[in-house]
Amino acid sequence: MTGSPTTYVITGGSDGIGLECASQVGAADPGCRIVLVGRSPDRTATAVGRLRAEQPSCRVDSLLCDFTDQAAVRRLADDLLATCERIDVLVNNAGSVFSRRTLTADGIESTFAVNHLGGFLLTALLQDRLVESAPARVVFTSSAAHYSATMDLEDLGFEQGYSIMKAYGRSKLANVLTARLLADRLAGTGVTVTSLHPGAIATNIWSGAPWFARPVLAVLKRWKMEAPEVGGSRLAYLAASPEVEGQTGGYYQRNRLREPSELACDAALGERLYDVSAGLVGLGT
Repeated sequence: MTGSPTTYVITGGSDGIGLECASQVGAADPGCRIVLVGRSPDRTATAVGRLRAEQPSCRVDSLLCDFTDQAAVRRLADDLLATCERIDVLVNNAGSVFSRRTLTADGIESTFAVNHLGGFLLTALLQDRLVESAPARVVFTSSAAHYSATMDLEDLGFEQGYSIMKAYGRSKLANVLTARLLADRLAGTGVTVTSLHPGAIATNIWSGAPWFARPVLAVLKRWKMEAPEVGGSRLAYLAASPEVEGQTGGYYQRNRLREPSELACDAALGERLYDVSAGLVGLGT
């Protein structure tokens, strides 16, 4: 996308669709630089080894981050700014689910913290570098679960009525709202912002599901869910395909634009969510 080697930063990159996205952009863009961000040192090191073997012409680096910890996200941003002269593509893909309502050390419901606030904060901290690197792209991994989600700004963390799917859906609605808002705010800078549903993918994200749901999930993974390579290809499409160069604000399914939910299109709600999120992570609004 530029005359210099493209730098891709991919969170949730140690396995699943993040790793497959990295593999595919590396194959499509020989000589690029890929920075994998993972939580597990062992899995991240294994992922780096795989990519280096697959794509020896690419520079592959890694950084560790636990997205439940805002201080860790800030350290990650500092490390990226110190080591990446340019950031052409930021893929906010780190995600998790929790069968029981849990709070992070920052006092925030963990699903919302990982799936929304982590990428929200990281993007804000890297925004100037992305603009300097333009044309650049930001991609948020959302989900079709956002269609049935609610957004209660007075009780974002479900102090009342928590369930694993309600919390997951809300975090993914937040992804689409944020992507659309940032697309508007960054219009004219050369930075595009998109979100997507990668598909029902057989990855480890649902290892946090309740014990009674795991046999059903095992059957779905075997017979109904798509392979991580498929979800990774859809991430790679938004991260690297020339077909979407300059396209911003869209929500994608199967590499096609799709109208998101009515709530996701509520610009005023997006602005309010941004302000609340900024307060939760200690940024000025």
